[in-house]
Amino acid sequence: MALFNWIFIIFHISLALVSAGHALLFKRDPRAALGWIAVSLAFPVAGPLLYFLFGVNRVRTRARKLNISPPFQVSVDGDRKRTKDGMAPLAALVPPRFIEIARMGDAVTQMPLVGGNRITPLHNGEAAYPRMLSAIREARSYLYLTTYILETNTTGRRFIRSLADARDRGVEVRVIIDGIGDFYSLPRASALLSEKGISVVRFLPPTLFPPAVHINLRNHRKILIADGHTAFIGGMNIGDRHLADDQDNPGRVVDTHFLLTGPIVTQIEGVFIEDWRFSTGDALMPPPVEPVVVGDTICRAIVDGPSEELDKLEMMLVCEAAIARRRLWIMTPYFLPSSELSTVMKAAALRGVDVRVVLPEKNNLPYIHWAMRHLIGDFLKRRVRIFYQPPPFVHTKMVIVDRHFSQIGSANIDPRSLRLNFELSMEVYDREVNRILSAHFQSRMDKSREILSGDIENRSFPVKILDAASWLFSPYL
Repeated sequence: MALFNWIFIIFHISLALVSAGHALLFKRDPRAALGWIAVSLAFPVAGPLLYFLFGVNRVRTRARKLNISPPFQVSVDGDRKRTKDGMAPLAALVPPRFIEIARMGDAVTQMPLVGGNRITPLHNGEAAYPRMLSAIREARSYLYLTTYILETNTTGRRFIRSLADARDRGVEVRVIIDGIGDFYSLPRASALLSEKGISVVRFLPPTLFPPAVHINLRNHRKILIADGHTAFIGGMNIGDRHLADDQDNPGRVVDTHFLLTGPIVTQIEGVFIEDWRFSTGDALMPPPVEPVVVGDTICRAIVDGPSEELDKLEMMLVCEAAIARRRLWIMTPYFLPSSELSTVMKAAALRGVDVRVVLPEKNNLPYIHWAMRHLIGDFLKRRVRIFYQPPPFVHTKMVIVDRHFSQIGSANIDPRSLRLNFELSMEVYDREVNRILSAHFQSRMDKSREILSGDIENRSFPVKILDAASWLFSPYL
């Protein structure tokens, strides 16, 4: 028995040292590293086992094994070839005031800005779904769809039927549904699509053998590509919940999606191709499309996820807050910024920038609402203005800087989006798009309630404890 005990002790020490050493070397967040080191050392065998099952980022390793290349690089004239240095000439594209943001985008995305685009905001499913279904009906060559959730209610089944009709008329249809999001509806959308002969894959689905439950490594991107010339991106999933005008819909959600046309579609298409290759190992080769200049908007895709070496979206947000001179307006359903982003936002407000954050008054995830409430007081002390939008729940994400720059896409401002999920956002340099988004932001703010210091200070003690306890787990919410 004594020999067995010594063997067990040596076995545990060896496992603990290996897992603790791995966490020390490869975890970028010191809190996560310290937590996993403590778990590995404190719990014999179970601690290291938990770390190797849930703490190791196998997504990055798998992406490297697949040799995933960046999405297509698109030059200024819309050609799919790279420019000599891989970058577009900034001076010809971006107003001088925003060259710093553009340079940051160059550095972190390794994709050039592209001009000649048009972006159309679409508010709620009533505006977005008809345009998306029309694009599906009009497709003649191929359709690529990525979504976190495809519900199998009335709206979802309408999309499934439309995709099936496209396939029946000879269109190549490929769909990616997140492996966890696919379980939001029964029957699952992936099963219904497969029954209709549509090529569908689930992104990192949970498996029993080998055991894999990647709760935090979700594909949160929303993409629809039609024939390489029309794209939709944003924060909207597909389902009845986004029909916000239906007053009898108890779970209705307010959200904004975006229709994009022009050369930028090629970059978005490249994101889908990368995700498809990641999920299946197969490389798609869509037919060549000659990009057409359709407008004056300059933009660039920002692709981020746990397989990336840099926290691209967070770096972009920090740069945007630092460069703001007149206003920094943020609308997001979840607001749990890192200490770095929090600091630069507060600094912007203290130097006179109009910094406003619009949040939902009633969140679909109460524990995130509690954690956000714990942070608000410190922002208010630094002159950041916070507003609560009345119900229904508002899922819209946008960042507006001064009068010319905007950022749109699928990402929230929380650890899950900025570090744990696969996201797609867009840099947008266009005064008219900024004006349209600013008008929408203002209209929502006019209906909102501004949070004052007294609202936070006068919380009861039990509420403060609840908020603080929720905030403590914010890196994992």
